[in-house]
Amino acid sequence: MNKKWVYLFVLAIIWGSSFILIKKGLLGFTAYQLGALRVLLSALFVFIAGFPTLKTIKKENYKWIVITGFIGTFFPVFLFAVAETEIDSAVASILNSLVPLNTILLGFAVFKIASTKRQILGVIIGFIGTSILIGAGAKLNPHQNYLYAGFVILSTVMYAANVNIIKKHLQDVSALAITAGNFASIVIPAFIVLIFSGFFNEVTFQNPEFKMSMLYIVLLSLFGTALAKVLFNKLVQIATPVFASSVTYLMPVVAVGWGLLDGEGFNSIQALATVFILLGVYLANRRK
Repeated sequence: MNKKWVYLFVLAIIWGSSFILIKKGLLGFTAYQLGALRVLLSALFVFIAGFPTLKTIKKENYKWIVITGFIGTFFPVFLFAVAETEIDSAVASILNSLVPLNTILLGFAVFKIASTKRQILGVIIGFIGTSILIGAGAKLNPHQNYLYAGFVILSTVMYAANVNIIKKHLQDVSALAITAGNFASIVIPAFIVLIFSGFFNEVTFQNPEFKMSMLYIVLLSLFGTALAKVLFNKLVQIATPVFASSVTYLMPVVAVGWGLLDGEGFNSIQALATVFILLGVYLANRRK
């Protein structure tokens, strides 16, 4: 099997499982505590293997390393955690499938990459599916605030910008060096957030969910962030930005499976909306 397909399937399993780990981590921590811990623990894992690679980064690349650190990791980890305080993990994963569509939109609007009529049609179908998914979810779970889906959508825009920047400006930097540089850029801001999040309060450690939630966050940080970031940066370099972002085709299958096992509701209208989104992504990415 082609190496890029191996990366794609491994990432789909890892990232598809991340949404349920976020949900479980939120049982013992606030969204800001979870986000900060995820960054700090991931940085620890990355620095063990990747710290020496920081000296290989050229001065002209630092700007892009810092930018991709914030839009590709720092802000999304908090946005997803906040979103999952209100919406189901399966729905969050499906909305994350908008990354390839936003990659195309940003590629056209910012990076001057031409779009075809088929791609435009795919974007329209994808966003129709998104609207149906959010509307159906709001009816199925009236106690949940589906405005929080906006945090996931904002993250997909950031991810799309991140993948375009890596492909255009960091092609010659190793995947591990990019990841190490990303975390070197955001580790101090994450620690500041953790301090002000109330994590070091006695109440946090007395929470009966503390130990299990910490275990979920450690797994999330090691696999869902540290390892996955290295694999994804490598995938972007050996494939196209659109192919790399297409990992979001497969993630919902894994995430919905975990969600159903955890008792999350998922009706036929949401399934139809998922088909719309994935059809839109397919049309937008299909080559002639």
